Amino acid sequence: MPGLFDTININGLKLKNRLVMPPMATKMATEEGEVTEKHIKHYTARARGGVGLIIIEHTYVSKDGQMSPGQMGLYDDKLIHGCEQLVKAIHREGAKVAIQLTHAGAKASREITGKQPFGPSDIMPPKGSEAPRPLTVPEMNAIIKSFGEATRRALDAGFDSVEIHGAHGFLLCQFLSPYTNKRKDEYGGDMIKRLLFPLEVIKEVKSKLGRNTPLFYRYPGDDMVEGGLTLNDAKLAAPHVEKAGVDVFDVSAGLSGSGHERFTQQGYFVPLAEGIKQVMKVPVIGVGN
Repeated sequence: MPGLFDTININGLKLKNRLVMPPMATKMATEEGEVTEKHIKHYTARARGGVGLIIIEHTYVSKDGQMSPGQMGLYDDKLIHGCEQLVKAIHREGAKVAIQLTHAGAKASREITGKQPFGPSDIMPPKGSEAPRPLTVPEMNAIIKSFGEATRRALDAGFDSVEIHGAHGFLLCQFLSPYTNKRKDEYGGDMIKRLLFPLEVIKEVKSKLGRNTPLFYRYPGDDMVEGGLTLNDAKLAAPHVEKAGVDVFDVSAGLSGSGHERFTQQGYFVPLAEGIKQVMKVPVIGVGN
């Protein structure tokens, strides 16, 4: 059986070991979402420590998808140069690097974006700032394209891969979760219908990556709220996500991210990662303390 320090090849991406630094927000970006020197120092220090892969923190794909001040963005070509400098610095230390792409959806704040937040329906996720309005299908299509454009920018900057953020109550998770998705159209209802929007985002991102660049997906193992996605639900949905072209599942949980009161034990997400691995053929990343 392979060990933690053995190499692994994921769809053409060879990692020197199986240690992954998962995406963790630093709030070091400029007001426009630009990479700063603090970012470069922070991530190169982690790369120097010997990790095989670093996944850069959640990075918004359009300005209406920003959640917090200091969050990185990749919504415009002007942001490519800073990302390129970050990638080069990490590569010099011998690590591979991916970037996590996200849209906050109903977790966005009017204070940040200047707009009422929006989501699949008018249900506010935990830690939301105000009740969202439901997205129209044309708006959803525009967001899908923004994920594709952000992927193109990531490749232009030299990233080895991208990760789609489909967990923690962000927009794609809001569509999958029965807690936040109460739509009556083709994007709401049973699990297959709730999966439709995330699958369309995956298809768009995969088309930009091509066949020889792996796609990572931050996957929700459990919403941790009554009426939300359970591990059993997540196991039923996971093969559909894999079939859509995801090469690695990065398993996390919680509609409000890792701030849930249950997340206090060592390796608190490991049972969820084990559960998802039972129905997966592709690699699974375990995270959490």
